[in-house]
Amino acid sequence: MKHRYLGQAGVAVSAIGLGCMGMSEFYGASDDGDSLRTLTRAVELGVSLFDTADTYGFGHNESLLGRFLADGGAARRARVRISTKFGIVREAGCYERRIDNSPGYVRAACEASLRRLGVEHIDLYFCHRRDPEVPLEDVVGAMGDLVKAGKVGQIGLSEVSAETLRRAHAVHPVAAVQSEYSLWSREPEEGVLAACAEMGASFIAYSPLGRAFLTGRLKLDELAEGDFRRVNPRFEAGAAAINRRLVDGLTAFAARHRASNAQIALAWLLAKHPHVIPIPGTRCPDRLAENMAAADLVLSSAELAELDALFHPEQVAGARYPEAGMAGIE
Repeated sequence: MKHRYLGQAGVAVSAIGLGCMGMSEFYGASDDGDSLRTLTRAVELGVSLFDTADTYGFGHNESLLGRFLADGGAARRARVRISTKFGIVREAGCYERRIDNSPGYVRAACEASLRRLGVEHIDLYFCHRRDPEVPLEDVVGAMGDLVKAGKVGQIGLSEVSAETLRRAHAVHPVAAVQSEYSLWSREPEEGVLAACAEMGASFIAYSPLGRAFLTGRLKLDELAEGDFRRVNPRFEAGAAAINRRLVDGLTAFAARHRASNAQIALAWLLAKHPHVIPIPGTRCPDRLAENMAAADLVLSSAELAELDALFHPEQVAGARYPEAGMAGIE
C-alpha cells in the first residue's frame, strides 16, 4: 500500500483509508462478525486510516472499532490511525439532527469517544458539522486544548468552506478537511482543495464511490428498508436514470483499462491531488481488496480530463443529501 501524509505532523497513512460508517448504520443491516473480519483484512492489506464518528450507529461504530483494536492488542494499535468526529446529535430512529459545537460538548464528546474506542488518544479529531452560532475560535480553541492535553493528535473540520478553514487554521493548525468528493460530487474543487494545499492540510474524501452508485453494481430496487439512499435525491427515479447514463460511460472507460468502476473512481481522486486521501466504505473483504488495488492504477492527464468532462457537475442530477442532511454543511 502506498502512503500519504496526514496534515503537518508528518504522520504517514495509507493512500486509501477505510470509511467504517456502513458497518453500523445507513446502508441496511450489518453483522459485527463480518465487519470485524473486514477490518482485520484491511490491516493485512496495509490500510492504516480508519474513519468513524460518534453519531454512526449512536456510538456502535466507535465501539466496534474499539473491539477491533482490543482484539489486536498494542501491535495493531501501533499500526492504525483512528479519525472520529463530534458535533452531530440525533434521536434514535430519526434522520433529522442538530449540531452542537459548544466547548463543553466538544470535551464531553471526546471523553465518550475515547471510552468507546478504548484508546488513550484519538489520532485525528473532526468537528463533524459547524454550528455558525458558536464562534469558530471557541470550537477550534476547545479542540486545540484536547491536543495540548494529549487526548487528540491532530484536529480536522468536515464540510467547511475555504474561509472557515483559513480562520480555524489561524487559531490552531488544521490537519485535515473531510468532505464528500467523488466524480459526481465536485464541490471541493471550488476552493477548499486549494486552501488545504496552501495550509498543508490533507483532504479526506468520503463517499468516493458515490455511495456505491458509481460502481455500477447498485440495484436501487433491492435497497433494504431504511437504507439512507431511499431518501437521497440523487437516487430518486428521475435523477437516478440520468446519473445511470454517466455511470455507463464510466463502465466503458473502466473496461478499456481492465479495471472496475470503483478502481477508476478512486484512481481519479488519487491522481487529481497529492493531498487527497479517499476513504471508501465496505463490509466485504473482496470489495476491500478491489478498492485498495486502485492505488496502483495510473491515469494520464488526458484520461483525467475525459473523466472530468463525463462527470461535469452540470450533468449530475439531484442534491447529494435530503434537506435534513444539509444541516451544518457550508
